[in-house]
Amino acid sequence: MNEEFLLQLLNENGFYLVLAILLIVIIMAGVRIVPQSEKHVVERFGRLKSVLGPGINFIVPFLDRVRHKVSILERQLPTAKQDAITSDNVLVQVDTSVFYRILEPEKTVYRIRDVDAAIATTVAGIVRAEIGKMELDEVQSNRARLIETIKASVEVAVDEWGVDVTRAEILDVNLDQATRDAMLQQLNAERARRAQVTEAEGQKRSVELAADAELYAAEQAAKARRVGADAEAYATEVVAEAIAKNGIEAAQYQVALKQVESLNALGNGQGKQTILVPSSAIEAFGDAFKMLKGK
Repeated sequence: MNEEFLLQLLNENGFYLVLAILLIVIIMAGVRIVPQSEKHVVERFGRLKSVLGPGINFIVPFLDRVRHKVSILERQLPTAKQDAITSDNVLVQVDTSVFYRILEPEKTVYRIRDVDAAIATTVAGIVRAEIGKMELDEVQSNRARLIETIKASVEVAVDEWGVDVTRAEILDVNLDQATRDAMLQQLNAERARRAQVTEAEGQKRSVELAADAELYAAEQAAKARRVGADAEAYATEVVAEAIAKNGIEAAQYQVALKQVESLNALGNGQGKQTILVPSSAIEAFGDAFKMLKGK
C-alpha cells in the first residue's frame, strides 16, 4: 500500500521534483566561494568577464567559467646567481633573492606566460646594469643603496604584469680567487702603512713632549734667575741705602761680613784639609772682626 502511494505521488509530482533539482544545480553553479588567499579570473565565451575576490561571489551559470585561480600570497623566487662586471673591470658573482605578490591577476594571466621566469630575467639584467655603474668598493660598502635601486627598477619593469615587488635582497657578493688574493695583499699593505704612520706619529709626539719638557725647564730656570736677580737687586738697593745713610763704614762692614762668611764656609768643608791663607787675608779677617765687634 505504501509503495503504491509513493509511486502515485512520484508520477503526479515528478515534473516539479526534477525542476527543483535543476534549480538547485543552477544555484550551486552560480555561487562561487573564493578563499582569502586567492583571486579567481572569470571568462565568458573565452573573454575576460571579471575577477572574483575573497568571499561569496555570483556568476551566470553555464555562461561564466572560472578559468584561473591565482594565489595572492607573497612569493619568493629561488636564489639566483648573477655574473656581473664592475666599472673597474672586476668580475663578481651576486646572489639575489626577490619577494613579490600578484595584485592584479588579470594582467598576470593575460600578459605574461611565466611570471617567475620573467621576474628572474628582469632582476638579472637590472643587477648587471647597476653593478656595471659602480666600482667594487662601492658594491661592497653601499649594498643597501644598491638594493633599493634594484628594487625600484624591478618595480617599474614588472608594473604591467600586475605584480608588486615587496623585497629585493643581495645575499652575497663573491669574488674569484685571484681577486681575493689581490685584495688580501692590498689589505696587508694598508695595515703595514697604518702601522708605520702610527709609529711615526708616536715618535713625533715623543719629540714634541721632550721639546715641551725642555722648554718648561728653561722657563723655570729663567724664572729662578729672575727671582735671584730681583733678590740681588733688592739687597744691593738696601746696601746702597745703608751706604747713603752711614757713609763708607757701612760699605766696609759689608765687605768684612762677606770675608768672614767666606772663610767660615771654607773652614767647614768635609774631610781633613790644609788651607793656606795669605797674611793680607788674616789682617782683613782681623779688621773685619774688629768692625763686627764694634758694630
